[in-house]
Amino acid sequence: MKRRIYSLFIALSLLVVSACDLDELLVDPNVVTPDTADPNLLLNNVQLGFAGHFSGTSFYGERLTRIMSQPNNLYEQAYVPVNFNGIWTGSYSGLLNDIKLIEQLGEERNLQRHLGMARFFKAYILVNLVDWFGDVPFSEALDPSNFHPNYDSGASIYAAALSILDQAAGNFTAATAPGAPQDLYYNGNWARWIKAINTMKLKIHMNLRLIDQAGSTSAINALIATNDFIGAGDDFVFRYGTNFTDPAAQHPRYSQYNNRGGGDYQSTWFMWHLTEAKGFDDPRVRYYLYRQRTQITTDPDELRCISEIAPAHYLAGGWPFCTPNDRGYWGRDHLNAEGIPPDGPLRTMWGVYPIGGRFDNDAGATVAPGQGGGGAGIQPILMHWFVDFMLAEFALEVQGNAALAGERMEQGIRKNMAYVREFGESMDGGAVSGWQSRAAFNADVDDYVGYVNGVYAAAASNDRRLNVIAREYWLALFGNGNEAYNLYRRTNGKPDNMQPGLLESFGTFPRTLLYPNNHMVTNVNAVQKSGLGVTTFWDNNPAGSFPNGIY
Repeated sequence: MKRRIYSLFIALSLLVVSACDLDELLVDPNVVTPDTADPNLLLNNVQLGFAGHFSGTSFYGERLTRIMSQPNNLYEQAYVPVNFNGIWTGSYSGLLNDIKLIEQLGEERNLQRHLGMARFFKAYILVNLVDWFGDVPFSEALDPSNFHPNYDSGASIYAAALSILDQAAGNFTAATAPGAPQDLYYNGNWARWIKAINTMKLKIHMNLRLIDQAGSTSAINALIATNDFIGAGDDFVFRYGTNFTDPAAQHPRYSQYNNRGGGDYQSTWFMWHLTEAKGFDDPRVRYYLYRQRTQITTDPDELRCISEIAPAHYLAGGWPFCTPNDRGYWGRDHLNAEGIPPDGPLRTMWGVYPIGGRFDNDAGATVAPGQGGGGAGIQPILMHWFVDFMLAEFALEVQGNAALAGERMEQGIRKNMAYVREFGESMDGGAVSGWQSRAAFNADVDDYVGYVNGVYAAAASNDRRLNVIAREYWLALFGNGNEAYNLYRRTNGKPDNMQPGLLESFGTFPRTLLYPNNHMVTNVNAVQKSGLGVTTFWDNNPAGSFPNGIY
């Protein structure tokens, strides 16, 4: 009996010890907790993830505004909820959740620069979510005990973002604990972060001017008086490298070079604006686009539409169809749902700007890995010429000063073209300088500006002047679909007369995106929108108000 009791005691003791050991084993060493988190690594992850967030949403904006071609026949086929799962999850469970932990650790440890950077990213992400989706969860979104957060109004989130930017500005000037974070955007130049904050505020108030002109005017005038925006050399960009693997560091769209062609179809409409619309080539076209052929095919087996008659509504509206000209610019029209033939080595590719590809010097050769800048491109998130174009719009629409608006538009054009040239030289200098000297390029810029100024001066109304400003801003936004999409909605469909879909009836232009599928099936408080025509809070332009019904 004693032996049995003793044996039972040993067994129970072992069970208790094993249970204790099991509890310890249940702690996953790979899961980051506030006690184990390294704020430097967290912030690095946010900086990388933010570039992906920008790229993911910008992609849709470029397609909607015809900077890139849009496949599918109807908007309702292209913009379905499941497409946006990655953006939603990456924003909430990824970026915003990491930023929340950085804020906790930053406050505890007085890491002011970490806080400033994290809060800037937070403000941009929140504003971007509102611009794309409308009302979204915010105040309840990151509560770990609440799996069904309610929506906050877009207006309240915009207001919160402005407050967060004010916090960030204070973080960049406050005394901080030793140990600055790795800064992938400004390399520790905190004064430039303040410029980015002010430029971000300008961007926000430009949207808000539609619903609160008095308040936004006051805020924008205060920003103008301070005059501390992003300038030349202050551009807020994410820079890529040339590594193919270990780690992969190239611009994501440079993968089309690694695949020796293929990938995105360029937009016939955008290429037409760069080559034919003004009667001469835009000085940027060879930097934006690279032709793998310098003459378009006449073989319908290669390019089916070359033997087809344009749709009746294209002919009636005077829109280009199939190709903008016969010089090898090979893309697709808007909302073209044709199958994908083996035309990868024939399509017009992304050029040297902004992805770090090839400059088009009439080589007419198929792209290959390592060419041009090797993929060391950028994400052009907030650029210094954005300020000039936004202030041109403000001068015309709010201040009623057409002359000042024209001056600011010209400054924006010149700054954009100078940057594109310099970027091209830094990436593919031999091809650029061998094709055209800097003096000849500047002469082309002068001719371009003279033409645009003439069109602007001849415009019969401020509405037509705004269309000129919007068209030039749109052309300068290559690589940034977020600002192009906001510009298009904010200005009531400008630049107007956009190329329609190939079908005469091509669906409802997305004023916002539908809520993602993963949100709809996991949140009991989620309510899907009635359709793509639902607007975000600041977009008060009426439905169907855009020229030719294209909006």
